[in-house]
Amino acid sequence: MKSTRVAAALAAVAVLALSACSSGDDSGSEATATDRSSTGADAGSFPATVDTKFGEVTVESTPERIVALGWGDAETALSLGYQPVGASDWLGFGGDGVGPWAEGEYDESPTLIDTLEPSYEAIAALKPDLILDVKSSGDQDRYDRLSQIAPTVGVPEGGDSYLTTGQQQLELISAALGVPEKGQELEQQLDDAFATAGEQHPDWEGKTIAAATRTSEGWGAYIEGGDRVDFLQNLGFVQSPTIADLPVSSSGFSVDISDEQLDLLDADLIVAFPIFIDTTEITDDPQWQAIPAVADGRAVVIDGDLSSAYSLGTIGAQLYALDNLVPKIEAALGD
Repeated sequence: MKSTRVAAALAAVAVLALSACSSGDDSGSEATATDRSSTGADAGSFPATVDTKFGEVTVESTPERIVALGWGDAETALSLGYQPVGASDWLGFGGDGVGPWAEGEYDESPTLIDTLEPSYEAIAALKPDLILDVKSSGDQDRYDRLSQIAPTVGVPEGGDSYLTTGQQQLELISAALGVPEKGQELEQQLDDAFATAGEQHPDWEGKTIAAATRTSEGWGAYIEGGDRVDFLQNLGFVQSPTIADLPVSSSGFSVDISDEQLDLLDADLIVAFPIFIDTTEITDDPQWQAIPAVADGRAVVIDGDLSSAYSLGTIGAQLYALDNLVPKIEAALGD
């Protein structure tokens, strides 16, 4: 991807960018919501100390007013029984800012905070006692400003530019919220779901995949170590060696592919999705159609909620993607 705006905005997230990502509403910023933490927060163990890129952060007691700003941080907190009073809607879901797999989990809607350029005044007005910014840019100035408002759990080591994995996100947030065992339970639930899907499709083991996207700026493919490729590897697939051998783009999570070299995407299976363009700009592209895997029907193009779930990396999103993407892969590979 020739990603100027997209990479800068999303980095490893790379599914949304700029204005559509930052459609949160900072209006009504006075903290009127009642304190709320969790249906099971009393079971949390505090003080809880976690290691981040910015050093150790200690959460002294059960947080009552969490503001979750990172990509998927709010959904992760929800899955652990906590309800943020403020959150960022990176994927532009609207409503409570979560996907359909997490609908109804809030008792009271959070205040939505802009993503890339959050209003620090709006955040402060919510009077948070903990800020989560775990899957984020890792920008020092952003962290410093947030930590002046409340204790802030930032990115882990190596998590800059949205490179925090879903597993790291879950481990860090569950530890910070005093419920690491709950995080382990959720991770095991996900592992079991992937294992079951893999056992049902032994022929997928070792087949090559390319996880591709197209934006208004061009084509790209994701590399090993990110949530999208990890998702497919957890089903038994392996990264296309052709993609693995290409130079990594400045984003750190993908490789650029020119229109003239779309054959580089060829693999036993291609999973592709559009970013801020119509899906037909992929499916109707003659060069896309000429890729051997596409011509042979071994390509899946996803969009909408499924594309969001596949990219988000939270437990609920991945389970949703398993339920909805696996049948499409089955159809493409003739299983």
